[in-house]
Amino acid sequence: MNTTLLFVLQLGTLILLLGLVYRPLGDYLAVVYSTQKNLRVERAFYRLIGVNPGSAQTWPVYLRSVLAFSAIGVLALYVVQRTQQILPYSLGLPPVEPSTAWNTAISFVTNTNWQSYSPEATMGYTVQLVGLAVQNFVSAAVGIAVAVALIRGLAARRSSTIGNFWVDLTRGVVRILLPLSVIAAVVLLLSGVIQNLNGFQHVTGLTGATQTIPGGPVASQEAIKELGTNGGGFFNANSAHPFENPNGWTNLFEIFLMLAIPVSLARTFGRIVDDHRQGYAILSAMGIIWIVSAGLLTVLESAGNGTASQLAGGAMEGKETRFGIVGSAIFGTTSTLTSTGAVDSMHDSLTSLGGGLVMINMMLGEVAPGGVGSGLYGILIMAIVAVFVAGLMVGRTPEYLGKKIGAREVKLASMYILITPTLVLAGTALSFAIPAVHDSVVKTSMANPGLHGYSEVLYAFTSAANNNGSAFAGLTASTPWLNTALGVAMLLGRFLPIVFVLALAGSFAAQEKVPTTAGTLPTHRPQFIGLLIGTIVIVSALTYLPVLALGPIAEGLK
Repeated sequence: MNTTLLFVLQLGTLILLLGLVYRPLGDYLAVVYSTQKNLRVERAFYRLIGVNPGSAQTWPVYLRSVLAFSAIGVLALYVVQRTQQILPYSLGLPPVEPSTAWNTAISFVTNTNWQSYSPEATMGYTVQLVGLAVQNFVSAAVGIAVAVALIRGLAARRSSTIGNFWVDLTRGVVRILLPLSVIAAVVLLLSGVIQNLNGFQHVTGLTGATQTIPGGPVASQEAIKELGTNGGGFFNANSAHPFENPNGWTNLFEIFLMLAIPVSLARTFGRIVDDHRQGYAILSAMGIIWIVSAGLLTVLESAGNGTASQLAGGAMEGKETRFGIVGSAIFGTTSTLTSTGAVDSMHDSLTSLGGGLVMINMMLGEVAPGGVGSGLYGILIMAIVAVFVAGLMVGRTPEYLGKKIGAREVKLASMYILITPTLVLAGTALSFAIPAVHDSVVKTSMANPGLHGYSEVLYAFTSAANNNGSAFAGLTASTPWLNTALGVAMLLGRFLPIVFVLALAGSFAAQEKVPTTAGTLPTHRPQFIGLLIGTIVIVSALTYLPVLALGPIAEGLK
């Protein structure tokens, strides 16, 4: 089938499916986080942990709750990995090596799901289910909770509180992620994704050669992996493995799962602030970036240079033939724009400019539509910056949804924007600047010398700091330096931005809404959507263009 037609059909199908769930799911999310009623199981949990669900928290208390819960999660997941050998269904695997266990604990708690190990050869079923899968649920729920807290701050009038983290966390898991994951897991199971506790099966092939086939509870893990924009694969090949992603239909369904909640949260935003036009404006900016990026990646991979690529009809290296270029390009675009990090093709084998594009997707802040929760609060920060820029142009004090954007708000938004680039650029620079580290990176970690090897390291820090988790697979990351440095990048890249988001939520909540006047910038019209997209692109370009020119751009031009 013609590539253009196939792209239009697949993209059109996704847009149709997302259009069908946008309103009902978005409205449901708004009700979940707005209602005063608690389910019986939720009330029991609140009594168990000693939380009063009727008490709201100030932003510092909300932040301390997020950090305390996440710290406990890191410690618990580390202990589970280190004691794997004594747990049931360990499959005879030894305890996870300390630096890998530390890196993995941070990775899954921060919703990054970076994996510097081969999952089926490293993690037993108990670690997968009790450790990794649990964090897939709660780390996604944390992201949604922080986004909802920021929305409450924008909607509130003279309030000192922004909600209760423990209530938001519990509702996110019990009312949203668990039921949706059950439905998604059943669909995947019926479509051919495996679900068992069979362990390793030794089989003899037609030629007489023996092979070890791993099993596992994959469908349930795959559902929350995509729905919660987590991305950690049950198998080393991730969503390129036929046990995780058997065919073209499941590939499309998994892309839909990655997008469903982040897209619907735009509707939730519009409903809570009582102006659905604001939700549509945010959704439009997200959608335009996503469609343009998917189209560009499809073109770059279809027009791959070289005789082999031209004979194959495109750059097919590292891609599954059952998905092809279009399925791989849309999946890769969605994965890197949603902070999921799952892959159905090897990004290290993308064309030079194609690999640079998926890197740029992350450098944009993963806001199109971004991870569950993190994408929405990320693009709202950029909207605040866009409004501030517009205010400078016309000489007015900027306002967003009736809230003044003063010096405090601009400083907090600026700090949010600067954190991730600082981690990416500093981590990449230190990897080559420190002599002992340089030798480890160049001689042990990099599979490719020169420009592409540099791109592998840059991609790793971009992925870690943006809590994405995908990788240029040619990089061997299971070394003391990369396990430690990438762990720090994941930790700071997740929680420092949350500090500034919640501080902004508290600042906005304390304000009274100012009335709309003739000089107020409309933030629901096409002009603002264009300004918002321009702000996202320009801020990212000014920050990352020099470092991209040293890697994927130089390699592509070469």
